[in-house]
Amino acid sequence: MQIIVLSAMGQDTDQPYIDRVLSGDLQAFSVLVDRYKHMVLTLALKILGNREEAEEVSQDTFVKIYQVLGTFKGESKFSTWVYKIAYHRSLDYVRSHKRRIETMSLDLCPPTQDSTFGNILDDLEARDKSAIIDTALKQLSAEDGILITLHYYEGLTLKEVGEITNMAPNTVKVRLFRTRKRLAELLRDRVQPENTYRYGAK
Repeated sequence: MQIIVLSAMGQDTDQPYIDRVLSGDLQAFSVLVDRYKHMVLTLALKILGNREEAEEVSQDTFVKIYQVLGTFKGESKFSTWVYKIAYHRSLDYVRSHKRRIETMSLDLCPPTQDSTFGNILDDLEARDKSAIIDTALKQLSAEDGILITLHYYEGLTLKEVGEITNMAPNTVKVRLFRTRKRLAELLRDRVQPENTYRYGAK
């Protein structure tokens, strides 16, 4: 299928393009692909840890989206629906290749407005932060790493994360609280003691 990339207009305008795709307009589907391709690739990359495999899963995700687009009823945001498909296609890839889920290095540091992370890392250079966070994330369980990725790095709400991972929002909240505390402990252990003795996990 040839994709003709058109400029996206904003996430609140998905439905007109969805309707056009369902009427047979492939150019409309190219708008949706262009709008969400980075989001899908980023999630697949963080689960698989390999760009070539993530690109393969991303392509498979959009094929699947095209095939089942008619089942989207607008009960959740379209972006959440896309994330859910990408998430499960990534997990299917892991299972079919008998691999464990990876949590790849993130390009950004945890939000500095969250004192659990921000205080611990305030005095470090950006590249040092990335290395320390990368090491700490790899010590989390794969599922916890994905929750951190979806909520903090992709900015999804607890409800949206729950829809994607098939968890109740309150379960996501509890898991994130515990994971955030564990991640803060791991980060603190990797920062020089003289910079971190005053910080505790919250």
